[in-house]
Amino acid sequence: MMNKITDTVKHLIIINVIMFIGTLTIGGGTLFYDWFALHFPKNAAFQPWQIITHMFMHGGFMHIFFNMFALWMFGTAVEERFGAKKFLFFYISSGLGAALCMIGYYYFRFISGMDILNGAGFDQAQTLETLKSGYSVYDTRWNQFLNQDQLQNFVGVFNSTMVGASGAIMGVLVAFGMLYPESKLMLIFLPVPIKAKYFIPGIIALDLISAITGQSFFSPSNTAYVAHIGGALTGFLIMWYWKKTQFNKNRWD
Repeated sequence: MMNKITDTVKHLIIINVIMFIGTLTIGGGTLFYDWFALHFPKNAAFQPWQIITHMFMHGGFMHIFFNMFALWMFGTAVEERFGAKKFLFFYISSGLGAALCMIGYYYFRFISGMDILNGAGFDQAQTLETLKSGYSVYDTRWNQFLNQDQLQNFVGVFNSTMVGASGAIMGVLVAFGMLYPESKLMLIFLPVPIKAKYFIPGIIALDLISAITGQSFFSPSNTAYVAHIGGALTGFLIMWYWKKTQFNKNRWD
C-alpha cells in the first residue's frame, strides 16, 4: 500500500520543498513570509492568495520534515484510492477548511478585545490604525481596560501568521482512517501498534484538548491546533458526503 510515492503526493512534496528553500534563501526568510504566510485579514500584510500559499510554507526543518513524511505515508495510500484529481481536491479543501476555522477562531478572539475597547470609548478605526503602525505596537491606555491575556490575544492575533500543511494533512489522516480502519499505526516514541480507527481519532482528540487548554503534547506550543481540527473536520465532512452519495461517481468505497 505504501511501497511507492504517487504522482500528486510527489508533486506536493516538491512544491513544499521549493517553497521552504525559498524561505531560507530569498530576502532572509522574512520576504517569503510576508508574501505567502497567512496573515490576519485585518492586517495590511494579508493577501487573498495566502489562504492557499500558507499551506506550502513551513517554519523550520523539523516542521516540514514531519509534515512531508506524513503526507507521503498517508497521502500515497489515499491517492491510490481516490486518483490524482480527487485527491488534490480533497487535500486543498482540507487545507482551506483548516485556514477558515483558524481565521474564525482568531476573529472571535480579536473582536472580543475590540468590543471592550469600543465600550471604553476608543474609536475602532483609530484602534486599527494604531495596530497597523508597527509590529506589536499598541496604545498603552488599553492596559486600563484589557488584562494581560486579553491584550496579548488582541495584539497577538492582529500580528499572527500561519504556515504549514498540517491542516490539509489532518484531512488526509481522516481519509486514511476511514479507508483503512484496520491498518495498524505507531507513534515514534510509543512503539505500540494501534488500529487507524482508534489511532487517528486519538490524535484529533489530543489536538482538541490542546486547543481548549493550551497544553501541548507532541508539538510546539505555537501549533495551530484549531487549524488541525478544522482540517480534520473538513476531511470528515467530505468523506461523509462522498459516502452518502455512494450511488454516483463520488463513491469512495
